[in-house]
Amino acid sequence: MGKAREVQLQIMGNEVKEENSDKQDAGHQSTKPQIKGQIWWIKMGIYSFFVLSGQAVATLLGRLYFDKGGNSKWMSTFVQLAGFPLLLPFYCTLLPKNSTTDSIDTDRPPALTFAFLYVSLGILLAGMCLLYSYGMSNLPVSTFSLICASQLGFNALFSFFLNAQKFTFFITNSLVLLTISSALLVFQPDDSSDSKKISKGKYIIGFLCTLFASAGYALALSLTQFAFKKIIKRNTMRAMMDLIIYQSIIATCLALAGLFASGDWKVLKKEMEEYELGKVSYLMTLIWIAAGWDVFNIGAVGLIFDVSSLFSNVISTLGLPIVPVLAVVFFHDKMDGVKVVAMLLAIWGFVSFMYQHYLDDSKFKAERENATQVSQASTSEEVQI
Repeated sequence: MGKAREVQLQIMGNEVKEENSDKQDAGHQSTKPQIKGQIWWIKMGIYSFFVLSGQAVATLLGRLYFDKGGNSKWMSTFVQLAGFPLLLPFYCTLLPKNSTTDSIDTDRPPALTFAFLYVSLGILLAGMCLLYSYGMSNLPVSTFSLICASQLGFNALFSFFLNAQKFTFFITNSLVLLTISSALLVFQPDDSSDSKKISKGKYIIGFLCTLFASAGYALALSLTQFAFKKIIKRNTMRAMMDLIIYQSIIATCLALAGLFASGDWKVLKKEMEEYELGKVSYLMTLIWIAAGWDVFNIGAVGLIFDVSSLFSNVISTLGLPIVPVLAVVFFHDKMDGVKVVAMLLAIWGFVSFMYQHYLDDSKFKAERENATQVSQASTSEEVQI
């Protein structure tokens, strides 16, 4: 599943915030105070739309691929990773080169250390995408969404123990509500997924693969944060893009190697010819899966830099109940009370998180006004003296 690609964007954006703020606690990454004007809220709306729409489109098309005759787990893995070349024009032309101070930094580890880091994270990324592909192919969409939502709980757990993550009441309330919202979907029969055709063995395999992928995704958040802070030691956009591009190259090469080593490439032509919607639809489905995850990542990185990594993850989890609702429109799934309740809880959790940011903003404005008044009073006293 393409969400694994968001791992690095989330943590690296958070590290930029930690390095640039003298007042921010090292473990408190979810509620950085900042003044939020109208432009900020418009940007947040656009970024959130990118995250929700990209995730929904890519997930639904991933399901469509398997429902209509696609069967290659390695091809599904490849298209989740193969969209990174869209970032190359920005990386090569718009990003500034490393500064002179970076090039003479004696504290930076040797190049071999960076190579090991990129290769290790690339292997982890490819493994998570492959596990998500197995889960998508062997589970009903409601159960798949439920297990994917567990990444938020895993994220909180690993962040608490490994990164000293702190949570306010409203942040915790938001996480609980969003997790329950997606968990309710497990009680919703998924008629459109032909769950009766899924054998018990395949169901267990899909369940375990998705669970391990979600846990690995959450663990990778903490491990990547550690690597960025202890090894990379730079808070520039180029340093982040280096990590994204290089590990994506490794992961994509591994997916291609798996595609050929498994022999799946031999049946791709037959799979395309027998695809229920036709050859053109087969190709377009794969292309738009890759494009959907790229749109998702554009929104994710925007949310990370303007808010926090946890907020980006919350928006991502908010979108999980949207998939069954969209399935009602495009796949003619049935809508019942459970899905409605899941949507309402997701919205409630989102509002709770946004309210925390509103409180932070109000507190920051009040502190700034008080500081300004104290400064003006001190200046007046000095003038009188």
